[in-house]
Amino acid sequence: MPKIKISEIIDGLELKLIAGEEGVNDYVKVPSLAKPGLELAGMMDFYENDRIQIIGSKEAAFFHSLTNKEQEERVDSIFKKQAPAFIFSKNVDVPKIFIDLGNKYKIPILKSYYKTTSLFSELYAFLQAKLAERTSMHGVLMDINGVGILITGKSGIGKSEVALELIRRGYILVADDMVDIYQVEKGVVVGEAPDVLKKFLEIRGVGVVNVVYLFGVRSFREKKRISIIVELDKWKEDSKNDRLGLKTGKRKIFDTYVSYATLPVTEARNTATLVEAAALDYKSKDMGYNSAEDFNYSLNKQIIKNRELENEKHN
Repeated sequence: MPKIKISEIIDGLELKLIAGEEGVNDYVKVPSLAKPGLELAGMMDFYENDRIQIIGSKEAAFFHSLTNKEQEERVDSIFKKQAPAFIFSKNVDVPKIFIDLGNKYKIPILKSYYKTTSLFSELYAFLQAKLAERTSMHGVLMDINGVGILITGKSGIGKSEVALELIRRGYILVADDMVDIYQVEKGVVVGEAPDVLKKFLEIRGVGVVNVVYLFGVRSFREKKRISIIVELDKWKEDSKNDRLGLKTGKRKIFDTYVSYATLPVTEARNTATLVEAAALDYKSKDMGYNSAEDFNYSLNKQIIKNRELENEKHN
């Protein structure tokens, strides 16, 4: 089961450690979050102690409405269940009892610079990405006009060279050689580079280059949703290709089906331009216009018209 250290969460969201330093090497295993409002009211039956607890303005206001004795008893009951950590949002001061019990139970007490709503969304997205099931694929992931396109193909076919040309045209590299992929939710898969490969592109004959250093910060992004997979394949005379593009292939990654296309390549074809066209065509279809269907409709209309003219001649 995927897990992440609390110390990594602290670094990832730039949280301030207030107390419970001895617990920062403990692990979080679920991306879901909780607000202990009911628990502060004394109802512990539904306490989700495997989740990070968020203390926002509402929880803080309710806490301060309690008597000193109620505060001590209820907060102690919450801490005894050993939640991974407590995070206080931007406008909430951390009460002394949370600091004392955080040190006592070795549970990190953290302070965020986000307000409650932003903290919830940012932390959930961060945990979702870190704790999601992952797989890896060989290829190059690019962002072309907002379309995440995963370029695959056999070793030596020129994937990285295509990526270099696309970067030169102003498009964005996400990952080269190895792409780590995880599913955010059904229908949405995201790719990113392993930490050691981020920003780097390997070009045969040149070596490994840092695209940010060569082309600027706009040439790289950390992650991107994968919209289409394009496989580069050597041209074969006997290969049967859909010349109109009416058939849409799919590839399954986790529970998500991703659009798929094969691009036959030769020395005479500009592969980078073909990949660029595939990405722009996907974007066009996503916006509601399908060139192949439009052409097919016009062609069928012309065929019907020609038949009617032929019939008129014979009659």
